[in-house]
Amino acid sequence: MLKGKHILLGITGSIAAYKAATLVRLLVKEGADVQVLMTAAAKQFITPLTMATLSKRPILVEFYNPENGNWNSHVSLGEWADYYLIAPATANTIAKMVHGIADNLLLTAYLSARCPVIVAPAMDVEMYNHPANVRNMALLKERGVAVIEAATGSLASGLEGKGRMEEPEKIMQFLQQSVSKKKSLTGVNVLVTAGPTYEAIDPIRFIGNHSSGKMGYALAEEFAARGAAVTLISGPAALKAQHPHITTIPVVSAAEMYNAATAHFHTAHIAVLCAAVADFTPQHPSETKIKRGTAPLQIQLQPTVDIAAELGRKKTNGQIVVGFALETDHELPNAQKKMTAKNLNMIVLNSLNDEGAGFGFDTNKVTLLYRNGAQESHGLKPKRCIAADIVDAIQSIK
Repeated sequence: MLKGKHILLGITGSIAAYKAATLVRLLVKEGADVQVLMTAAAKQFITPLTMATLSKRPILVEFYNPENGNWNSHVSLGEWADYYLIAPATANTIAKMVHGIADNLLLTAYLSARCPVIVAPAMDVEMYNHPANVRNMALLKERGVAVIEAATGSLASGLEGKGRMEEPEKIMQFLQQSVSKKKSLTGVNVLVTAGPTYEAIDPIRFIGNHSSGKMGYALAEEFAARGAAVTLISGPAALKAQHPHITTIPVVSAAEMYNAATAHFHTAHIAVLCAAVADFTPQHPSETKIKRGTAPLQIQLQPTVDIAAELGRKKTNGQIVVGFALETDHELPNAQKKMTAKNLNMIVLNSLNDEGAGFGFDTNKVTLLYRNGAQESHGLKPKRCIAADIVDAIQSIK
């Protein structure tokens, strides 16, 4: 499962560093290509020679080799890695990760990493349970870093308690499960709508909304990362999908989005309707620019076609359709009503009353509503993390 995977392994200054030798051995045995980064303090616990011998690669500690001046590029390391595992991770390193401190190669590589990051903490029980450390680990989780909880047992201080770095075999299992999750949707076709729509008043002006498309694009990337073939129908957005499994279809108006969505829906196993589609469009848009006048301008609006309702009507037993509801009042009943009326399998509720959620933000806070009446809330976190929560929920739908 790990064959050919590029694994960055960061080792910090903890007595648990001795376990990193076993961890590297297990990774190499599985066929992974392992590059070890060490802090200066880590060298006091386990030698670079040991780790270089096991990983079959030179160990990187400094930003450059003082003997020949070769630069160890943290940017290149962040691009190279499929996973970045920091084990053991001390309280000091965790705190620096939270605050963006970049005073060694291990930390600059973390800030440059484009891949999933996993930390396995190791420290004494009082440090582990200190409110500052508890908060720091929670912040890492909110930002999408996976934290492998420490085990309970005998500690180097002689105390008993929680703080032992988890055993290498269990860390390996965690990593293997992460890799398996990334391929869990291979062979699945997914349709995602994202962004706003613009409804023309004349060739210059339009009716639109504040949607940035960030949530929809995050969902498309998450589906693609798990192996799905994604068709992303995007309204005007200053974003670009990066994953090669994503095919983007740009549209402008609600009518164009409807046509694209209905044309591709028949091949989709899953459809997630995240776009903020206009509910109304000008009935008679002007073909020329409307000039300023002294009289009030009246624009007659007509309803657009309801994409969610149409796909909900057309869906077969084998298809899953998920909608979004952005509400300002009576949030839960309005979302539940929308889910039922449009025959959706699940609906994702946003409230504009939640600070940091909704249009334009990099974060979101959602409540997932299921047809069986179940609800699942996810607190404020980056939209890419919310996207992972939503995809997990969709995969749980039977």
